Amino acid sequence: MVSLILRWSAPITLIKGRRRIDMDSTASVAPPAGRRERNKQRVKERLYTAALELFSEKGYDQTSIDDIAERADVARGTFFNYFPRKEDLIGAWSERRRAKLMTHLAETRSYGAGAVAQLKQCVSVLGRINEEERDLTVAMLTAWVKAGRPIQEDPYMADIFSEIVETGCHTGELAENLSSDLVGNVLRDLYLGALYRWCYQRSSADAGSLNDELQEVLGHLLGGITDSSRR
Repeated sequence: MVSLILRWSAPITLIKGRRRIDMDSTASVAPPAGRRERNKQRVKERLYTAALELFSEKGYDQTSIDDIAERADVARGTFFNYFPRKEDLIGAWSERRRAKLMTHLAETRSYGAGAVAQLKQCVSVLGRINEEERDLTVAMLTAWVKAGRPIQEDPYMADIFSEIVETGCHTGELAENLSSDLVGNVLRDLYLGALYRWCYQRSSADAGSLNDELQEVLGHLLGGITDSSRR
């Protein structure tokens, strides 16, 4: 009731015993829906940015919702308006990582390039994205695994690899009898394995280049692991 009183505290004019509310004087009370949505988006972005900064600095498990709200300069309850659980930030990070990957792939894609070149470009982009924010990648990957996300989420990386492999099979660059779905899953598993090893090195210096390892792993897969002279 209080909110209604505050909202409708406009000048009232009596007309033949009836009340008329001057609507023009109340029009500025509630901001347009577009502005409200932009304000909400700014708050959500502030919370997300604050959370990732803290995860990178302290780790996911060591960061509380109170910490995030304080860093974002909002009330604790505001956090839950945008993220019902802290774990939802993992999903948001994963979705943004996927979008970032797709954007980078689109920007670096060489039209007319063969399947092998596309696979090399794909793992190069994956390496660069992870190397750009190593501390954050380590924190979020740890939380991602603990939350069971590798099992729960759609294996979109396998789909990307599979599509490239299927194209290569059709053009004759790759063996025609390959199962593109199987190879896509194998490539995803190799990528995640290399990423896990790289993340859990003690420091960036110890870890070396993720891109170099990914390219080496891909090279072994493409070249095969049997001695060509004995085939």
